Amino acid sequence: MCCYRDGKYHLAKIIERRKIKSGGESGTHYYEYYVHYTERLDEWVKLDRLDLDSLQKVVNHKVKDHGGFDLASLREHEKLTKVKNIAYIELGKYEIETWYFSPYPPEFDNSPKVYFCEFCLNVWNKKDHLQRHMRKCDLKHPPGNEIYRSGTLSMFEVDGKENRVYCQNLCYMAKFFLDHKTLLDDVDYFLFYVLCECDDDGCHMVAYFSKEKHPEKSYNLACILTLPPFQRKGYGKFLIEFSYELSKKEGKAGTPEKPLSDLGKVSYKGYWTSVLLKILKKKGSQISVRELSEMTAIMPYDILCTLKDLNLIQFNKEGIQYICTDHNVLDIHLKDAGRGGSKIDTSKLLWTPYKEQEPALIDIS
Repeated sequence: MCCYRDGKYHLAKIIERRKIKSGGESGTHYYEYYVHYTERLDEWVKLDRLDLDSLQKVVNHKVKDHGGFDLASLREHEKLTKVKNIAYIELGKYEIETWYFSPYPPEFDNSPKVYFCEFCLNVWNKKDHLQRHMRKCDLKHPPGNEIYRSGTLSMFEVDGKENRVYCQNLCYMAKFFLDHKTLLDDVDYFLFYVLCECDDDGCHMVAYFSKEKHPEKSYNLACILTLPPFQRKGYGKFLIEFSYELSKKEGKAGTPEKPLSDLGKVSYKGYWTSVLLKILKKKGSQISVRELSEMTAIMPYDILCTLKDLNLIQFNKEGIQYICTDHNVLDIHLKDAGRGGSKIDTSKLLWTPYKEQEPALIDIS
């Protein structure tokens, strides 16, 4: 049993231990996985947080296949050995507790906190190194092109090929909060859309999404993250809406890459519900799924799945399928979908679809 921050003891497994510089028993930290809770709560603790009387040694029941584990044990083992190596990051004025493991170099492993420059995203394991950098860093916003600004919100398009280090650091930082995504092997093939809150001190990153430059399928979003201090402000839905506005400019319907995180599923369901049902209230049941897709740039499959989940695909007495547009029913679902994010003023979006620049021809005559 381990005492969590709520002051109560919870069933936990010790996954790993490490020595800290002070040495001795009090200088050992133990990595705890809370059995009945999400791995976001996993943490390093000192010995005084453990109920030593409840300690039990876990014995693995070996089978010859799979190196001593059955399939269920393998999945559990894979989950439990994702030890969160860094507990906190500092970004701008925010100290943010991490949720998951991110594969930083070994020299970062014993650092309880790492420090990011919020503009160039270079990272250090010591505060004074960041402070020294900030005296020299002249950036006040992400690299790339500012493609949208409305009020205090701004969006930058960052090319992974042209700003490779920034985008790699962004992916490593995002991995602290996204368990379901693997790190991008090559950021060169992606565009990153970084949403910022702007003030007199600069443009401060709050969220981002990425998309492939040339996706094999109709993907308009590869990865999406709102940093924890800025969640519940509607930025997730703002990013989703932004990705569909780009799809409209490209003249084609789009869909996010799967799998979506739990938070991603909730955000997309809320967005699809809100957009589609508002149109249905205006247009009525005569509108088709194809027309809905053309108006919203949402893939027909996502439209059908959303309407089916809401039980809005129904059949009349003759067995003919139709879309329910009863305003009372739609209003209930719209209320459940929650409030939308900040609306995008499309007149402020200055963007053209990505086109690979051809190498310049050299006149050798």
